[in-house]
Amino acid sequence: MAKRQERRIGNTNAYTVHNKVSIIRGGAAFFEAIEEIAANAKYSIHLQTYIFDENDTGNRVADALISAAKRNVYVYVLLDGFASQKLSAAFITRLRDGGVQFGYFRPMVLSNVFYLGRRLHHKIIVGDGQVCMVAGINISDRYNDMANAPAWLDWAIRVEGDVARQLNDLCIRVWNLSARRKKCLATAPPELQVPETECLVRVRRNDWVYTHTQITRSYRELFNAAHKHVTLMTSYFWPPFKLLKRMAAASRRGVKIRLILTGRADVPFAKYAERYLYPWLFRHNIEVYEYDRNVLHGKVATRDNEWLTAGSYNVNNISAFASVELNLDINDAALATELTEKLQTIINDDCTQVTSDSFTSSNNMLKRFGYYLSYRFVHLAFYVFTFYFTQKRDRD
Repeated sequence: MAKRQERRIGNTNAYTVHNKVSIIRGGAAFFEAIEEIAANAKYSIHLQTYIFDENDTGNRVADALISAAKRNVYVYVLLDGFASQKLSAAFITRLRDGGVQFGYFRPMVLSNVFYLGRRLHHKIIVGDGQVCMVAGINISDRYNDMANAPAWLDWAIRVEGDVARQLNDLCIRVWNLSARRKKCLATAPPELQVPETECLVRVRRNDWVYTHTQITRSYRELFNAAHKHVTLMTSYFWPPFKLLKRMAAASRRGVKIRLILTGRADVPFAKYAERYLYPWLFRHNIEVYEYDRNVLHGKVATRDNEWLTAGSYNVNNISAFASVELNLDINDAALATELTEKLQTIINDDCTQVTSDSFTSSNNMLKRFGYYLSYRFVHLAFYVFTFYFTQKRDRD
């Protein structure tokens, strides 16, 4: 029954027109935008995210949500049951006593150090079905600009208009399927105020277990449609084989492809696995840049100053085949150019280019063998954690 219900969660293939869109480069600006959405909400707030930590940033967001609930705004918070399991009972009680409806999205098997099953990896906040943000940013100090450390590099897309209404409906459905304690009562937000500006935006979902592979298809389309250049920023880069084939084909057509990857990984083992692919990238004339200023956590891509995608989807098999992910595709020259220019500035100011020569000179045979072992272990671990999946077709 749950499977049949999950298949009905939103048809998100079409672009909508009536949207006002802005790009936010994470850090303090993102959390100020969350507080603004919470402060302005009159009817409902939906927050669904992977990590919600009980620290200064988490408490700020909690205070904003509780303040809205005390104004009789319906507030629904749904968190991943594995990544957010360290929240204390006192913190959750504070949210519930403050009027916030709280729930967990739970894997099949869960312990303190291990989970087996889908994880809720998307990051969404929606206010009144009117304004929303889709991001790769979790709720924690390391994603915020703190006094002693800048935020990890990440991105969010803020939208007013049609897409916010779509995501409001999606959040309700996900909540109703996941939080068994109470069904969502906030089913009829106020009438949508259509923004004067127009921007083509579509919601894209990945939940491979239930045949949703829209973001994976968006990335394939990105390389299939590219004529001049593609700039892709991602953390934890282990692409599915079909995507690597499309990258290679685009490069052979003369498309300039630039990858911005992290140089300071929060998971060193994952970085070793990623570096195993570097020689393949060099052979296919794909430029590699490592971000050195801090940890890179962003997940965005642009094509030909015409199109961009941003959200929670990492370009790897976990996002493609294991997690519940959400991105926004935006077909708008001004916004695509804006993001491309921001990425160019990051390349110029905060990155080191890795070339075939520099990689060979700084990585001896023993190191490269370690990268190989890491890559193979990552694939083995991925298989072990996802062997139970029943969905067999990667729909193209």
